Amino acid sequence: MLDIEVIEDPAAAEASLDPIRTRILQELVEPASATQLAAKVGLPRQKVNYHLKALERHGLVELVEERRKGNVTERVLRSTAASYLISPVALASVAPDPRRFSDRFSAFWLLSLASRTVQEMGKLIAGAAVAKKKLASFAIDGEITFRSAAERAAFAEELGVAVTQLVDKYHDGGAAAVAGGGRKHRLVVVLHPALKTGALKASSTQHSAEKDQSND
Repeated sequence: MLDIEVIEDPAAAEASLDPIRTRILQELVEPASATQLAAKVGLPRQKVNYHLKALERHGLVELVEERRKGNVTERVLRSTAASYLISPVALASVAPDPRRFSDRFSAFWLLSLASRTVQEMGKLIAGAAVAKKKLASFAIDGEITFRSAAERAAFAEELGVAVTQLVDKYHDGGAAAVAGGGRKHRLVVVLHPALKTGALKASSTQHSAEKDQSND
């Protein structure tokens, strides 16, 4: 089981977004049969089997074992990953293209870079899993508080200079480096405002309220 699986197939993405199937994927982090799942999600076993077949067809759940119980064969399944992330590849025709935005201060460019990161890392993780190799990656995540917009701008400028100096120090773009086994790596540095406390919860609550109103 993968820690995170990136979904690229549009049909698989659609299948995973169904609320019942999302719940089933969550429950199947631990292997279970349709009968066991039915008790957990509060649905008839036949209905659970219907959803399981759809998820299995799209490669989101996998068979762990089969158990014989009298004249019945009970199938035990589990999710293929602990978590799932839908790649922008699933919306290829409308996915953001970083080449459309070249302004380093553009929030849309930041989103485009994040989109590309999801696409590329999804393919790299899948390839590493097939090759049974560890994927070399590195990330830093943290928060910093600025007293003013001027300080934020100064920090961004110094960070850009520091990163450029490191790139100049270690980057070897020559053909000899590639021929000698060198490999290109993607470097992305982002800085954006942190969400205010409770913003995500408030947004989720508002979305639920709007959905309820639309169903009235």
